[in-house]
Amino acid sequence: MSDPKLARVLLAAAERDMTALCGMGDVNVFANEIFGFHVQPAAEKILKANLALLGKPYPATHDLTRLFELLKTHQPETENRFGELIAYNPYAVQFRYSTSDPSLKPLDRDAAVQLLEAFLTWSRRNPAETE
Repeated sequence: MSDPKLARVLLAAAERDMTALCGMGDVNVFANEIFGFHVQPAAEKILKANLALLGKPYPATHDLTRLFELLKTHQPETENRFGELIAYNPYAVQFRYSTSDPSLKPLDRDAAVQLLEAFLTWSRRNPAETE
């Protein structure tokens, strides 16, 4: 059964994460690891909100790939439109306590925030349209 109340809670939490991200534009103040760490849970919450709207259970996981896979069955376009967020998976755990791989390209902070905003807007549409 769809759980719009849980979805609203998750989307509101993601929006708070995004507000914080908007203040993290200065790479000299906020390291990539910190910025990426906040992108990842925002995406995670939005994915879980979409699953809740569909009435689909989701595991207690930080793995964006796994969450996109669960959602793909019901909303195949989601990964095509927002799958770039999977690149932030390592920031949830792997880079949380260490430095990110120096061979990684610098994070495009504006693009990350814009993608999250688009995902949030897309997720807030009429829940009946999510199936």
